[in-house]
Amino acid sequence: MVKLRQQCCTESTSGEQAMARSRTTKGVGSFTSEAARERFLAAYDDAMGLWSCPRQELDVETSYATTHVLRCGPDGGEPIVLLHGSGGSSTMWFPNVATLSAHHPVYAVDTPGDPGRSVQRRPIFEPEVSAAWLDEVLDGLGLTQVHLIGSSYGGWLALNQTLHSPSRIATSTLLDPGGFEKVGARFYTWLIINGLAGLLPRRLFPNLSSKLSNPVLDYPQLKRSILLGARTYRVRRPAPLPLTDEELSAVRTPTLLLIGDRSPLLHDAPSRERAQRLMPSVDAELVADTRHGPSIEHPEYVNNRILQFLKAASAGQLPRHTL
Repeated sequence: MVKLRQQCCTESTSGEQAMARSRTTKGVGSFTSEAARERFLAAYDDAMGLWSCPRQELDVETSYATTHVLRCGPDGGEPIVLLHGSGGSSTMWFPNVATLSAHHPVYAVDTPGDPGRSVQRRPIFEPEVSAAWLDEVLDGLGLTQVHLIGSSYGGWLALNQTLHSPSRIATSTLLDPGGFEKVGARFYTWLIINGLAGLLPRRLFPNLSSKLSNPVLDYPQLKRSILLGARTYRVRRPAPLPLTDEELSAVRTPTLLLIGDRSPLLHDAPSRERAQRLMPSVDAELVADTRHGPSIEHPEYVNNRILQFLKAASAGQLPRHTL
């Protein structure tokens, strides 16, 4: 059991001081230099211009990191917590936050260990430690019941939380998540191809995003922040291990699982079948014409699907949905 220290939420001011401390700590993610960090944060702020809803920026102090959180939406209602994918940040949620925050308070978390405004101080390797960190964040925000939504690595974080610390998780939505299969060569090849594509002048390849099914390439602000993060941030954590059959069977939290039917990370139909076979309360679906980013590739459909799921969960009605 990890001992948690007292939490607090403050306006975003403490990241700069924590940055200097993090550089002297082994096993934590950090930028290659202060100049690199400043360049990245300028690109991050530029990408945040894609968000279309007013927001408040908070730093939540935990035992592991100064965790940066963006909040938008009403004061009342059931809160949603967004967990982004590996190598990304909360900037990725720009197609989703306006619709979701029209119905729920929304908190987008910059995960420590990824390039963003969070600053890591202690290693976060083990699944139990990841759960302890997120518990501290939720404590600091004063949240007792939340709906987790995670994409890719963020999906693994959400799934991991429902296994190790489920008491305050009302539902979990997993968007082409880690945690069902070992990350393989197919996924890394896809990452390399898309990384190289991001370096090409858009004017020379206007249809590249549709050919690669990667709409990130259509948003220069987002693309620049991702590429800068990849070049200047040292990630210090292993790829998440897939959950065993026994572990998946132990997940009792109502779960919405959306898998791209052309996912480079998961074998779509087998992963859906495994979830349906093992998880007691899962609504699993293959999203048509989708690779690894359902929330960006088909935001309107995914937003509506999530809101329907949350409404059904609140009413105690969770029909299974498949294609």
